[in-house]
Amino acid sequence: MTTTATSIPDQKKVGMVSLGCPKALVDSERILTRLRADGYAMSPDYAGADVVLVNTCGFLDSAKEESLQAIGEAIAENGRVIVTGCMGEEADAIRAAHPSVLAVTGAHQYEAVVEAVHTHAPPSQGPYVDLIPQHPYDEAGIKLTPRHYSYLKISEGCNHSCAFCIIPQLRGKLASRRIDAVLREAEKLVAAGTKELLVISQDTSAYGVDTRHEAREWKGHDVRAHMTDLARELGGLHTGDGTPPWVRLHYVYPYPHVDQVIPLMAEGLLTPYLDIPFQHAAPSVLKRMKRPANEAKVLERLRNWREICPEIAIRSSFVVGFPGETEEDFRYLLDWLEEAQLDRVGGFRFEEVEGAAANALPDPVPEAVKEERYARLMEVTERISAAKLAGKIGRTIPVIVDEVGAPDEDGDIGATGRSQADAPEIDGQVFLRDVGPDLGPGDIVEVSIEDADAHDLFGVPAAR
Repeated sequence: MTTTATSIPDQKKVGMVSLGCPKALVDSERILTRLRADGYAMSPDYAGADVVLVNTCGFLDSAKEESLQAIGEAIAENGRVIVTGCMGEEADAIRAAHPSVLAVTGAHQYEAVVEAVHTHAPPSQGPYVDLIPQHPYDEAGIKLTPRHYSYLKISEGCNHSCAFCIIPQLRGKLASRRIDAVLREAEKLVAAGTKELLVISQDTSAYGVDTRHEAREWKGHDVRAHMTDLARELGGLHTGDGTPPWVRLHYVYPYPHVDQVIPLMAEGLLTPYLDIPFQHAAPSVLKRMKRPANEAKVLERLRNWREICPEIAIRSSFVVGFPGETEEDFRYLLDWLEEAQLDRVGGFRFEEVEGAAANALPDPVPEAVKEERYARLMEVTERISAAKLAGKIGRTIPVIVDEVGAPDEDGDIGATGRSQADAPEIDGQVFLRDVGPDLGPGDIVEVSIEDADAHDLFGVPAAR
C-alpha cells in the first residue's frame, strides 16, 4: 500500500504599513495579532506579502497626503492593498486617488479589516498550522515596538470639541476599556518582557468618565476605571526580576485629579513624566481653540508638582499661527514658557484640516509669519532644554537601553538609551560609551552623565 504525503500549503502572508500616532500603532498590533491567530504569517516586505495593509493617519492634511503616498507606494510595489485607519473615513477620496485598493475601513474597525483580508487573501493552510503554539515572548500579541517597551491603550475617542481637531469625527466619543481588561493586558505585557509601559489614549485624564468610573474586581479588590486607580495598580506591577516597570502617562489633560498621581511618582510607583497637550497659553487663543484657559493656575500647579516630585519632567506641544493669533498672543506664549520651564516641547505650525471648525475662523496667519514664530518658539524651548540638561552633568541617573552597538576597532561598545524624562520617538536620548558586553535592550542601568546638548545626554555606566 502506498501512502501519499499531504503537503502543507504555504501560509498566506500579510504586510503592514503603520502611520500616525502610537494609538494607531496599537491598532496595527491588534489587527496583526488577530490575523496571526487566524493562521496568517507576517511579511517584512512588499514582495513577500499576499496582501498589504496600510493603517492611515487623517489628523492633518499633510498626514493625509503622506497616507495617500504610502498607499500609492504599496500599490506600486505589491498591487494588493487594503486601507484602514483614520483616513479610512474618507473612502471616496482614497478611491479617487487609488481606484485599485481592495477595501477601505475606518479607525479601529478590527473585524472589518480581518474580514477584508479573509476575502482577498483567504487563509489556505488549514488545520496543520492553525494550532501552532505561540512563542512565550508573544503571549501579549504581536508587537511593532521593541520587546522592552509597549503602548497600553486605555480608551478610544474623545469628548472634547477643539476647533482645530477632527478626532471625535474620526474615532468617536470617549469609549473606555474595562479596567480589568487593561490591567490584564499590562500584566501580560510585563510578563512577556516589557520594561516600560506607555499609557495612551486621546484623553488619559478622562478615562472611565463614559462608564461612570465603573469598578471591577482585580486581584481580590475592586478597582475603578479611573486614571488614579489605574496608575496605582500599574505602579504595583513587577517584571520577571522583581523590579517595577517604568510607567509613563501620555495625553494627560490637567484636570484636578491629576494632582493625585504626582505623589505616586515621588514614591517611585510611576515614572516622573507627564505628557500634557497645552497647545497654547494666551487666553484669547485658547478660547478660539475651544480649550481650557486657566494658564495662571497651571503655572501654580506646575510649581506644586515640582515641590512634591522634583524629578518630574513635563512635556507638551504648542500650535503657532492659529487663526487670529497676534504678535501679542505669541509673546504671551513665549513668556509663559519662560516661567513654566517645561522639559520637553514640540511645536507645530497651524494647518487646516478638512472638517475642522477652525477653518472658518477669521484672520488667518500668513505662512511666513507662522514660520518665523515657529523658529522663535524652537529657539526659546531649545535654550530651556539645554539649560535643564546641562544641570544633569555630573549626576547619576537611571537609563533604559534601547540599542547596543557593535564593538569598534578598539573593542569599545556604545549604546543608546533614554532617561525617565524621555519617551521613545518623541524626546531625547542618552548616548553611552564603554558599556559592558552583557548589556542589552531593555536593561535599566545607572549612568554617570558627562555632557549634554540641547536635546540629548552623554554618559558612561556608573561603576558598581
